[in-house]
Amino acid sequence: MFDNLSNRLFFRLYQTANTLHKVGAQALGEEEVTTQQWSILGALSRPTASEGMSVSELCEYLKLSRQNISGVLNRLEERGVITRAIAPKDQRSRLIFLTPEGKKLWANIAPMINGFYEEALASFSEDDRISFVHYLNKLFETMLKMDRTNS
Repeated sequence: MFDNLSNRLFFRLYQTANTLHKVGAQALGEEEVTTQQWSILGALSRPTASEGMSVSELCEYLKLSRQNISGVLNRLEERGVITRAIAPKDQRSRLIFLTPEGKKLWANIAPMINGFYEEALASFSEDDRISFVHYLNKLFETMLKMDRTNS
């Protein structure tokens, strides 16, 4: 038998994640960027990624599988906003970088993303946001421990 409250919580989390993808893509519609693309562009725009990131690093950082990320990377590369280059320290490995066009796209969409965040969280006080992050972190950490592929 299901714990009804837990079932409601996880179902709402699932609905929220799906709605984030839909409404997030609408928020960036004029730039034709999906939420998965914005997460990759955001990951690559960080100063710590200035030397590039491997696919494995991106997968680990974003908690995506190679299958989920490969098609998105291909579309971003076709669009000219990322490029892949041979890693200087390991000739067998490829690193992913933002191109100048990718940096320009990120600069254009970052304010739109911030606006989306502010609108989505408008009814949350700062204390609400801190608590929300705290509880999401707790759930995330517990689920990471449950992940059998992460052993």
